[in-house]
Amino acid sequence: MTWKPRIAVDARYKHEGIADALRADIASGAVNSGDALPPQREIARELGVDLTTVTRALNEVRRSGHIEGRIGSGTFVKAPAVQAAVATQSNELDLTMNIPPQPADLPARIANGISALLANGQNRLLSYQETAGSASSRAAAASWLAPRLGAAPEKDRLVVAGGAQSALFAVCNLLGSGATIAAGASTYPGLKSAASSLGLKLYPLAMDEAGITPESFEECCRNEPPKALYIIPSIDNPTTATMPLERRRTIAAIAARHRVAIIEDDPYAELLDKPIPALAALAPDLTWHIATLSKCVAPALRIAFVACPSALDALKLGSSLRASNPGPSPLLTALAADFIQTGTLREIATTIRSESRERQALAARILKDWTYRAEPGGHHLWLSLPQQWHAGEFAALAVRSGLGVVPASAFSIGAPSMEAVRVSLGAAPDRTRLEQGLVLLDRLLREPKFSPGMIV
Repeated sequence: MTWKPRIAVDARYKHEGIADALRADIASGAVNSGDALPPQREIARELGVDLTTVTRALNEVRRSGHIEGRIGSGTFVKAPAVQAAVATQSNELDLTMNIPPQPADLPARIANGISALLANGQNRLLSYQETAGSASSRAAAASWLAPRLGAAPEKDRLVVAGGAQSALFAVCNLLGSGATIAAGASTYPGLKSAASSLGLKLYPLAMDEAGITPESFEECCRNEPPKALYIIPSIDNPTTATMPLERRRTIAAIAARHRVAIIEDDPYAELLDKPIPALAALAPDLTWHIATLSKCVAPALRIAFVACPSALDALKLGSSLRASNPGPSPLLTALAADFIQTGTLREIATTIRSESRERQALAARILKDWTYRAEPGGHHLWLSLPQQWHAGEFAALAVRSGLGVVPASAFSIGAPSMEAVRVSLGAAPDRTRLEQGLVLLDRLLREPKFSPGMIV
């Protein structure tokens, strides 16, 4: 996927805004490892800036280990493992990528699982498969989704996609150019990227500690009826809000009354201590429920299951996906199905939830003097900055100090409603390294307002 150049709206300098936007889009999955960036002159022309500004921005992102230049070929996004290696070599810690902390035995589980599949003579897994997923993978998906949906969805309503971002883009593509999507005022950057690429409008909804407010959604439906509502109901990205059942019922009722489709992006549901029924369980005929495994297992298992409003909608989604991707990896899809059937997937998710709780406890101890939101089993926290700080300036200072965080502008629809940064606790390789990063974060929060000549 080609990066669509943009400038983070709250950046003090243009080159910092370009760098912040690119890092945020890499962190969100809007661009992936191996993707080529547009030529620098093209970026400069697109953004209306001079070439030296773009060069400074890309040099900054290159120093933080996210991209690399290849002589004669251009500039490319690095793989997450390479990014982490660069950060380790330069004593930097990148907490921009919202990934789960990885169990020590996960590589062996994945290697053994793939070896077993191939040893059983399943050579068909090395060839093309159905775009929407095989019958066996959709059966596994139905089993996996049953607890949150109240019952196993019919297999003809299910689609298997190569990741949540691919599924989200394909669903948004079905809405048609010019359509309006209502979403929280702070929302997942991948939605912003998809909307920008497809010519969709985003309507910002007011939010509180429980997520989007019913009043703002109702007002939107009356004044500027949206085609769809986008929502992350469990451990929202970035605010960490988990919407209680009663609020979900109210939101579902408003959507039903105004016949608004619901795009329910639910990657973190498995990290909750107690499951809460999804909106797809409350309004199944309106809801596109997207559940990825990359946030409860590993980014390498880039498989997403989509429960569609109807069998016809599943066919439409399959066609939309086929336009950009012939289908998810058959080998990874089969591995995911095997992990589900053997209970391995839930074991891994439980281990990750436990490790996330330990990391959140560590953050609570070190950041005790600051205001932030978090969910005990979640990967990230949403940190409100002290009064002297502007989020873009603080994120720039953090990068210069060897710590990557994502400013509020990366998530905001329009002007940011608050000065905050997202800190991804799962990105640290271990708790010791995370503790070092959080101690640095605490120190930076106590600094006076950044000035260009400041040395840290």
